[in-house]
Amino acid sequence: MRCEVVAIGTELLLGQIVDTNSAYIGEQLALAGIDSHFQTKVGDNLDRMVSALRIALDRSDAVIVCGGLGPTQDDITREAIAQVMGVDLELDDDVAAHIESIFSSRGRRMPMNNLRQAEVPVGATAIRDPQPGTAPGLICPVGEKVVYAVPGVPREMRELIDEAVLPDLTERAGGRAAIVSRTLRTWGDSESGLAERLADRVAALDRVGGVTLAYLASGIEGIKIRLTAKAASVEAAEALLAEEEAQVRAVLGDIVFGVDDETIEFAILSLLRERGLTLGLAESLTGGMMGSRICDVAGASDVFRGSIVSYASDVKYDVLGVPEGPVVSAEAAKAMASGARRVLGADVGLAVTGVAGPDPQEGKEPGTVFVGLDLGPAGGDPGPEAVELLLYRGDRRQTREFSVISALSILRSRLLSAP
Repeated sequence: MRCEVVAIGTELLLGQIVDTNSAYIGEQLALAGIDSHFQTKVGDNLDRMVSALRIALDRSDAVIVCGGLGPTQDDITREAIAQVMGVDLELDDDVAAHIESIFSSRGRRMPMNNLRQAEVPVGATAIRDPQPGTAPGLICPVGEKVVYAVPGVPREMRELIDEAVLPDLTERAGGRAAIVSRTLRTWGDSESGLAERLADRVAALDRVGGVTLAYLASGIEGIKIRLTAKAASVEAAEALLAEEEAQVRAVLGDIVFGVDDETIEFAILSLLRERGLTLGLAESLTGGMMGSRICDVAGASDVFRGSIVSYASDVKYDVLGVPEGPVVSAEAAKAMASGARRVLGADVGLAVTGVAGPDPQEGKEPGTVFVGLDLGPAGGDPGPEAVELLLYRGDRRQTREFSVISALSILRSRLLSAP
């Protein structure tokens, strides 16, 4: 069973409203095991709406139309569906009475325009929102296929999708299956590099089916690898995902730092907690961004001692004990890390200094970043070290954001390799 979504509304095309409805419907279809390969947006134009519906029905077994069921002249979803069905609209007396009762219960007069919402294509079935909304949904047979229409109001849409559309669609599909996804988060290789390394796995999956693999470049969140499995039950799909995750991890190793919502900072805090270590930061070009991300993780206070935002050079010298001289250097980064560990009373010191741009500094080009590490005796490292990075030449914010995830990834790598 294939089902696609057609979202109605010129405001969606103009960017005046973000189409969260299609995202919700797509998610629910996946959870129900219904394949959905297309989502379309179309403005409030009868001819274009009819064309979009016919195209959707040509390539799918079912279509969910969202929006255009209101009482005004531009709400023409009913007319478009009737034209596709080749039938007229007729007044549904039960729906009309329901709408009138809603206005009466509120002590208000019902405008006659609202009776447009009681018009139903001949042969279709009206479905009412359990909550007091005036726009009914529709189940409209088109030969062996079906069109569902739901209101664009998110609360009303969700009620009808959950209570009426999905049960009917599942029954037509001959039973409920499950489509489940799992996302592996990585840092340390490019999207093309990951694709090259996983080429044999993708070829194997193409042969046997069951699980698909896709790449999602996500900026500061790293590159995500989404695994999706379809099976007769959620448990069976989860088992397929677990097996494939193990295969992917065997190929990629430690560059996989988290699953689903697990961020790099979550991974760092978990590692430090396991080892009984605390963390102190010294930040120059990142300006507190790294500490802010760490503090976004609930419970960080048992591991995270704090961050010294040493943006000015004299703060590096006076507070952190950095020797007088260049502050965009490996030696400055190491001294900053040691200073953070000492001043904050932490087991591990992590520091970032560099050039965010747009102009060079101390002879270094924008995007040049030094990460300093001092794992201290408790961390098993003999002394402070520094790593030089030449990051992607983006704008100032991109450079700072990529510095954060790069620095945290370097710390994670050292913690994993420490005895």
